[in-house]
Amino acid sequence: MRLVWTIIFALATGAAFAASPEDDYIAARDKAISAIAAMESANEPVETLDAAGTKALADLEKRLSDILGPLAVAGFPATGTINIESLSDSDIGFGMLDGLRYAKSDDGPSLVATTRGLLERWLKSRAAEMDASFRLPADIDAALKLDAFYTQAINSDAAFTGTLDFPLKKPEGADIALARLGGWAQDIGPNPDQQVIVTIVKGNSVMIASAPAAPPVPKIAACDAVWASADAAAQKFQEAYQASDLKDQTAYDAGNAAWEKGDADYRACMGEHLPGEPVFPALLAQAQELADHMAGK
Repeated sequence: MRLVWTIIFALATGAAFAASPEDDYIAARDKAISAIAAMESANEPVETLDAAGTKALADLEKRLSDILGPLAVAGFPATGTINIESLSDSDIGFGMLDGLRYAKSDDGPSLVATTRGLLERWLKSRAAEMDASFRLPADIDAALKLDAFYTQAINSDAAFTGTLDFPLKKPEGADIALARLGGWAQDIGPNPDQQVIVTIVKGNSVMIASAPAAPPVPKIAACDAVWASADAAAQKFQEAYQASDLKDQTAYDAGNAAWEKGDADYRACMGEHLPGEPVFPALLAQAQELADHMAGK
């Protein structure tokens, strides 16, 4: 009898400590990253590196598909492609959120799906970043409120800047529901390409959707004037910098500071005035519909 209980205990202990599919995915991802780093150190040909990266990403995509299963959100395909764009830390697209991206086209709505566990692991790694400019809080609620989260998690070649947060009604069953208006750009200043960003955390499921604002966000004269004033001030500082044969660092820094403040003031102005514009109810409805669909309605 003692032998029977010993065997049962051993089996139970082994099951308790068996690696989860998420553990297996992380191990496979890190192994691939290390292998590609070693190949780069050995100066392997670019073609060899590309082939290894493509093969590893395909394997990781399959693992994520098994973890997540088919997507069932209206307006998005059932199958997705891996969100990570590269496994080389020297490439753009390295270190993005572990998950799958679902989209019918390159310029339409897209959705990135992952699990709470994978998101928590990803945020933990970002919280430990040595470079403070890349550091994010480990807490999901806190991270989702930051522009830097969307910049690092779901886009590889531009920075996200938020315009406002929508007063979203949390769908039934959702643990977290957040909707934001903002855009990705490689420069500061007015960005007409505004996106409605909706994040839903429900149980172990995490989804982040991005869709072009419909209708488009209009220009607001008062806010355009805020930016124009800041831009004019910044241009004067830049002219002084140019006149100094690029030696007047104070003028250079002042110009950049004027642009950055003007950008922040412009977006604050938009956030204040946009809710009073005729298009706002439609934008809010777009965000709410996305949230409801993502939550299973």
